[in-house]
Amino acid sequence: MSAITGIHHANNEPVSIDQGIEMMKVLQKYPSDDIQIWQQKNIFLGCHSQWITPESVGEQLPFYDYERQLAITSDAMIDNRDELFDKLGIHHEERKGMPDSQLILLSYSKWEDGVPNHLIGDFAFMIWDERKQKLFGARDFSGTRSLYYNSSDQRFAFCTVIEPLLQLPYIKKQLNEEWLAEYLAIPNMIDAVDVTKTAIRDIQQLPPSHTISVINGKIKLSKYQVLSLNEKIRFKKDEEYIEAFRDIFQKAVDSSLRTFKDVGSQLSGGLDSGSVVSFAVKTLQKQNKKLHTYSSIPVKDFEDYTSDHYFPDERPFIRATVDYVGSIEEHYLSLDDKNSYTDIDDWLDIIETPYKAFENSFWIKGIFEEASKEGIGILLSGARGNFTISWGPAYDYYAHLLKSMRWIRFAQELKSYSRNIGVGRKNLLDPISKRAFPRLFKEENYQFPMLINPDFAAKMNVFEKLQNYGIEANGFTKRTIHGQKNYLIDNGFIWNTSGTTFTKLSLQYGLLLRDPTNDIRVVNYCKSVPLEQFINNGMDRALIRKATEGYLPDKVRLNQIYKGVQGMDWVHRMSSNWLELIKETQELLKNKDVTQYLNKESISDALSKVLEDRKGDMALNPQLRGLMRSIIVYRFLQTFEGGDKYEEGMGRTKIGSIGY
Repeated sequence: MSAITGIHHANNEPVSIDQGIEMMKVLQKYPSDDIQIWQQKNIFLGCHSQWITPESVGEQLPFYDYERQLAITSDAMIDNRDELFDKLGIHHEERKGMPDSQLILLSYSKWEDGVPNHLIGDFAFMIWDERKQKLFGARDFSGTRSLYYNSSDQRFAFCTVIEPLLQLPYIKKQLNEEWLAEYLAIPNMIDAVDVTKTAIRDIQQLPPSHTISVINGKIKLSKYQVLSLNEKIRFKKDEEYIEAFRDIFQKAVDSSLRTFKDVGSQLSGGLDSGSVVSFAVKTLQKQNKKLHTYSSIPVKDFEDYTSDHYFPDERPFIRATVDYVGSIEEHYLSLDDKNSYTDIDDWLDIIETPYKAFENSFWIKGIFEEASKEGIGILLSGARGNFTISWGPAYDYYAHLLKSMRWIRFAQELKSYSRNIGVGRKNLLDPISKRAFPRLFKEENYQFPMLINPDFAAKMNVFEKLQNYGIEANGFTKRTIHGQKNYLIDNGFIWNTSGTTFTKLSLQYGLLLRDPTNDIRVVNYCKSVPLEQFINNGMDRALIRKATEGYLPDKVRLNQIYKGVQGMDWVHRMSSNWLELIKETQELLKNKDVTQYLNKESISDALSKVLEDRKGDMALNPQLRGLMRSIIVYRFLQTFEGGDKYEEGMGRTKIGSIGY
């Protein structure tokens, strides 16, 4: 994979090689196997390469095809290579060593702007079409790889990451208040609903499932569609659904293993990562390779305060998977010197924007660090499995049956589910009824503190905008179970955050994260099978539970009672930094430049409650989580040094520097 960059001048003004070099210099913070540039009069392309696949070793990138007069720089791993070779009529002797970038270029030569419809994999690329004087690029359907750009005065520049673009003299680091308003107003893990925008006003982002064309200085964004829309898969027998799933999922996993280095995987005690691991090992065993697994565990002095149904330490389930699957070299990481507070600056430097997943930040980064030290090339994940292979929310389904007056089916399912999870039916009726008939019940107050300053929210009209995207003020949607899965999959803003995060972590540590649960073939299959394949006979997440029979131990496969909760020791880890956190929050509250954006009253109230009730069981405390998010935003705003970074615009007043 690669960090790519480029500059194009539509008015034929020569591109300064110095500007291109300055952008490339910033990329030197990342490990590399090769660094190359390519330039013609008004076009500059660069690539900071990390060799992962066998075909990428020694690859010429950027690459110029003299016959077709096309140049490409790409950050891509293409999974349907054989299919493309056949469609393009490429001779067998040429196939083995052909890098993915040249395969994309040949595909563009055949299908032009329609090329993303034929690609399966993780990719972001830009192609210079010399004959048409056209710059064309695309980002994969779920935004697994990132691509940022700026367009101004007949000049267009792009890059995998943000910082190199800020080296160009005409791009200023100015806060994008629209992006920040969305970030602060959304209480769940979504950063922003408008994924064309970033936290920097002058820098835009190519959304997932989009192409970009630049001709004569004019930019055109187009959405392409590779997701199944109305396609339905119907088999006569349940076994046929399982057989078809196994075939598709195995292909997705195998596609993710293409590396000359060792393969690793994140592994929890659950179904998603366990499924990825079990399918991967079957293939790696044929290659006489072991799979390296990396699992987060709590620090030794952590006292488990969770209920009997929760497991912060998932080792009993992880070891069950390791022993059952075999051919695994396991690694358990307690990361005793890591915590969410001391990692803030590192994360802001890597991710380049505020982030919300701080509870897991220390172990996510810790796994990347450890895998990098051990020379892992591919790090597998099942992070998006909740949207695809293991989707199947039981309560929502039973609420649907109840509301639809399918009472016989409801009674049968409830009886089976009650038996499976060991909870009486009477105790299940209350939460199910609230989902089925929310208007009949008093609405529970959502406790997460409102972080956005009400005046700022009103000025940006942010809550009305969120409603247009189907997001309520509490962060939830009102969609039924039939619309829920499609909503989660079809909206780019749900996928985008993890894509940009893992792109940058991959670059930082010189390895590539691959998630077979996010493979478009898997996604489309899971979108197309009947709802009852995901929840039936009292079994939630039924498709993956049945499909992993013989792959995973029943202790893991059939577990509907116990839930692993990684990172529950995040508060305990911060005990030595507690006074620092309090002091920083107090300083934040005194800073008017910051509190024009942040809700001072809400943060003050949260601080007082946290001071009154500092316990080890505060990991899910909404007030403390709100304080952490506020501090992350505060730190980010401090990176805008000097008043010239906050220039007038969008009706706001010019303000001074952000600082203590």
